[in-house]
Amino acid sequence: MSVGNERNGMKTLARTAGLSLALTALALPAWAEGDSEKGRELSIEHCARCHVVGDHNPHGGIGSTPSFQLLAKRDDYLERFETFYARRPHPVYVNVPNVPKWTDIPSHVQEITITLDEIDDIIAFVETLRPQ
Repeated sequence: MSVGNERNGMKTLARTAGLSLALTALALPAWAEGDSEKGRELSIEHCARCHVVGDHNPHGGIGSTPSFQLLAKRDDYLERFETFYARRPHPVYVNVPNVPKWTDIPSHVQEITITLDEIDDIIAFVETLRPQ
C-alpha cells in the first residue's frame, strides 16, 4: 500500500471513530492537503448559517455558536474541526459519506453532506484564521 493510500486510510479510520489521529512523521497533517479557498467557500455555504466565518458574516451566526475565529484560537481547534460532525448538534444534520450516522433523530434544518476531503479544505481555511 502506498504512503498516500495508507495516509488516507488512516484518516478515514480515525475520523470514522470520531477521534483525531497523530499521523506518522512521513505523513502530512490532514489540513496540509486541503485547499483553503475551497474551504472558505464550503464554510460560507454550509457553516455560516450558524457560525461567524471569517470576514464573510461578522454580524451573523447564532449567538450560542462559537465563531470560526474563536475556535481557531483554541489549542484543540484541529481536533474540534476534524471531528465536528460527531459533536452536537452536527450529527443530526451533517452526513459524511461512508461514515455511519450517529443518530436517527430527524433533522430540524436542511441536512448537508460533506466529504472528508472537504473537511480538510475547511481546516486549511481555518488555518488562515489562526493568530500569527
